[in-house]
Amino acid sequence: MRISRKTLAALGAAVLLSSLTVSGAQAAASPEGHYDPAMLSALASSLGVSQRAAAERLDHETSQQTTLTALERKGVATDGAFFDAKGQLVVNAENTQAARRLTDAGLHARTTRHGESELNKIKAQLDASALNTTPAGISSWGVDLATDTVTVKVNDAATPAARSFLKAARAHGDAVRVVADQQELVPQAVIKPGSEMAFNGFVCSVGFGARDSSGRQYLVTAGHCIEDLPVLSYQGSRFAQGTNTRFASGSRSVDMGIARLDSGNSIDTVVNTYGRATEPTVSGSRRAASGATLCKAGRTTNWTCGRVTSYNVSVTYSDPNGGPDTVVTGLGSSSVCTQGGDSGGAYISGNQAQGMTSGGPASQRCNGSVNSPGSSYFQPLDDALSFYGLTLNTA
Repeated sequence: MRISRKTLAALGAAVLLSSLTVSGAQAAASPEGHYDPAMLSALASSLGVSQRAAAERLDHETSQQTTLTALERKGVATDGAFFDAKGQLVVNAENTQAARRLTDAGLHARTTRHGESELNKIKAQLDASALNTTPAGISSWGVDLATDTVTVKVNDAATPAARSFLKAARAHGDAVRVVADQQELVPQAVIKPGSEMAFNGFVCSVGFGARDSSGRQYLVTAGHCIEDLPVLSYQGSRFAQGTNTRFASGSRSVDMGIARLDSGNSIDTVVNTYGRATEPTVSGSRRAASGATLCKAGRTTNWTCGRVTSYNVSVTYSDPNGGPDTVVTGLGSSSVCTQGGDSGGAYISGNQAQGMTSGGPASQRCNGSVNSPGSSYFQPLDDALSFYGLTLNTA
């Protein structure tokens, strides 16, 4: 069964569409510099350090990523990078010369048995195996640079499709790690009368504003939110029309979509933090490395923060109404807590827009705090902008 708007609402998706503001993990002015005070407080609490130390850590993360980018432009051969628990950027070096240059620049270099390139190929093979038979019972599979594996998460290994998928996965030996007892995942959409982005009586979340080469304005959001390309309204008035989506219930999908804004309407570049933090502005869409801090804005859980877990993740979304499962590829995963009604919500790291909420555990309940423990999956924004040939609107 196709995931209708009613089903999406039942599954739970949301967002704030206040002229679309994206959530910012770090931003705005604060006593400790240029980071959002609420996010800084949450990070300091989770790390057990002072807010000044938390700000210094964020500065260090940015500095390390800048250093790595400069080295790669000079031809230093790398094969993936991620932040460890201490905030140190760990870089896979392809040879001893590269390792030496990375170390000399103050980065932590390591050699791996597999590396990002090999893991991406294995992950692509698993995507292909899931194309014809949706692996019901397999929650997700994606590249995890920290463990140097493709990590497969399972909620029910007893289904025939899951057994077949796991057999193919385990054929890759220690390049694949299987994790059991994971929760079932669903796209997050929810019916909410009177919420800010509505279509045919249902609601979903708004992502970011962008423009094409002719200057036409678009909303970039989660594809499952606009699967039927509906007319979208804000506070009872039409503001956009869905034009493209790569999500189709029961088919291998990518959870990105866009809607053409009506003349006179626009998407703001200021992030709505629901009064829980100073509102940051969007200045770009540079992808944050795995392990980096980020926050998201969404109508159900409002402003929540965490870290990027990994990229290039595929998930199996189930339909609570009994329809077919849907495999979605190309997602990022995070420790940001979300619930039904948050789909399409905006993720941001510093002033850099990261993506839109795709889904998360069906039974997950956030505790109401900024750094509520949890997990979620998001559609990377840079991939959506590239696919649709759009340019992000920035402040």
